[in-house]
Amino acid sequence: MWRQRLRPEEMSHRTHPVTGAGLGLRRTLLGPLQAYDPAIVKDYVNFMEVAPENWINVGGQRGQAFRHFTERYPFICHGLSLSIGGPTPLDQTFIRKLRQFMQQHQIRAYSEHLSYCTDDGHLYDLMPIPFTEEAVTYVAARIRQVQDMLGQRMAIENVSYYAAPGAELSEIDFINAVINEADCDLLLDVNNVYVNSVNHRYDPLEFLAALPADRIAYGHIAGHYNEAADLIVDTHGAAVIADVWDLLDKAYEFFGVFPTLLERDFNIPPVAELFTEVQKIRSLQDKWSRQEGSTEDTSTKVHSDARQYSA
Repeated sequence: MWRQRLRPEEMSHRTHPVTGAGLGLRRTLLGPLQAYDPAIVKDYVNFMEVAPENWINVGGQRGQAFRHFTERYPFICHGLSLSIGGPTPLDQTFIRKLRQFMQQHQIRAYSEHLSYCTDDGHLYDLMPIPFTEEAVTYVAARIRQVQDMLGQRMAIENVSYYAAPGAELSEIDFINAVINEADCDLLLDVNNVYVNSVNHRYDPLEFLAALPADRIAYGHIAGHYNEAADLIVDTHGAAVIADVWDLLDKAYEFFGVFPTLLERDFNIPPVAELFTEVQKIRSLQDKWSRQEGSTEDTSTKVHSDARQYSA
């Protein structure tokens, strides 16, 4: 049974750590973005996101360049190495450094992947957690531990995966169970919903409608690579395709407008092209804000075609 949707009056109190449309800040973008007047960048980009592992303990000129951005834009941390579903104990030294880093740069939120990347060492890839009740209990306990150490909530991201070893639950039931038991937030990656819907042959709208609207902290959108007609690889190395934009549009219709960030990890185009994609996010947000007759933080009405999946 799908998770029951919140009533609109309950959802009107939903808050987010940031607002608007964002851009992932990669090191290769430091120079090109600094070449722009900050006022121009802010015309397109409302917030930025970084992987903390790439910036903790970074000083010198590169650290100063990073500070240039954190002093001017709201930031979120999106982790790569926490390995929330991994078999080894959580790296408490890293978590303490992360908390200090977030305080130092006034970073507003922390998210991580619902996956694992360690097994007696780093695997340098995001591996799928088995969709089992045992894994729900294990992962939720580790999320609660991280939240306690950080002194704040964290968000977990629905990830792309290419195999589901030992699955006892569906992907959506696993995600919802972890969020509920951990009492954490959701980073809704719209591209990952699309990728998984093709690779694992499910209805992406039904999947969206079953997500907990009240837990969405913010969203991701990105490009991917079509390996075959029935196999998509989540690469973040291409422009966002029309079907994914349509799915983001539907997510705003279902849940109201939530802050959404463009990810681009390689094959990075000129900044002007990135701004065009970020502006597409803002255009969709403006569309649904106008239709709801409210601002981003209060535009949370769930429409009837989402409710049909929550019965």
